[in-house]
Amino acid sequence: MARVVVDVMLKPEILDPQGQAVANALPRLGVTDVSSVRIGRRIEIDFTGEPDLNRAREIADKLLANPVIEDFEIRVEGASAEVA
Repeated sequence: MARVVVDVMLKPEILDPQGQAVANALPRLGVTDVSSVRIGRRIEIDFTGEPDLNRAREIADKLLANPVIEDFEIRVEGASAEVA
């Protein structure tokens, strides 16, 4: 079975309140050398045959990510990253 991983992140210009909350909490844990935090999500797609990056890109673009406010990256698990 072939696994394709899709990482979805808010675009840099979009406010990330969840990431900001984590960044604001870090000093209370004694962490003072982090300037910002961005939070995203990871989706794993298992194909029955060979991994189909074009199909995965279509799934991500139409269903998994909102292209207006999010970017996504697709890769075959264990391979180097491919930017979408």
